[in-house]
Amino acid sequence: MTLQDYLALAGPAPDTRIVYGPAPSQFVELFLPAGDGPFPVAVLVHGGCWTVQYGGITQMRAMAGVLAAQGIAVWNVEYRRHDEEGGGYPGMYQDMARAVDLLRAQPALDLERIVIVGHSAGGHLAQWAASRHKLPRWSPAWVADPVPIPAVVSLGGLADLRLQASLIRSSCERETAQLAGVPSRERPDVFADTSPAEMLPAGIRTVLIHGELDSISPPSVAEAYAHRARAAGDPADVIVLPGASHYDEVAASSPCWPLVERAIRDALGLP
Repeated sequence: MTLQDYLALAGPAPDTRIVYGPAPSQFVELFLPAGDGPFPVAVLVHGGCWTVQYGGITQMRAMAGVLAAQGIAVWNVEYRRHDEEGGGYPGMYQDMARAVDLLRAQPALDLERIVIVGHSAGGHLAQWAASRHKLPRWSPAWVADPVPIPAVVSLGGLADLRLQASLIRSSCERETAQLAGVPSRERPDVFADTSPAEMLPAGIRTVLIHGELDSISPPSVAEAYAHRARAAGDPADVIVLPGASHYDEVAASSPCWPLVERAIRDALGLP
């Protein structure tokens, strides 16, 4: 699949749109399966190089529709990206925290069965959201009791902001300061509360899925992160999608979708 194929992805409208802040990008879409809950839930976090340029939440509706048809509720998250007012650091991370913690207000969702799935830049934010119980208390995104997320499926994610700084610059034209802020005397290491790799071990299982032909976030990125996670004591698996690009990873219409779907269902304990 190409970028244009990805931008053409679409799916059903959500059952509910939930606003969590005053900015246009501070909302969540809820997709509910037919029948009675509580339902297992997949939290979806779109990518797009942390910028408004490449869409995101609309394209994730294609995956949301397929999962909802299988009895999985979907929490599709929008957030302020680096080039939106209030986005970047710390607003983008605060948005993720607020959006995820709103899950507790949804009685139809079974929060004992939850997985977070992120694509590309959304892989970074998904891994961060599942790891944020490790945030230092001085972080503006710290909360006392975050919703626990035991499993992450990262689709072409870019989650080690320190190690992958040059790749993020070449693939997405994003600088570290746009994603992690600038150092200060109180915060000399900007990766300490923004990069999931710095929060290891987080006590979560991570499945890293990358297309064989992904040039934006190649499989070597997954292998490097998995090696670091395992060394810290966290389980991490790598799945390479044969013949796939950066966009097949997120497309339910791709021939590789059954591999992604299986990883999501496995994380939820579903057959």
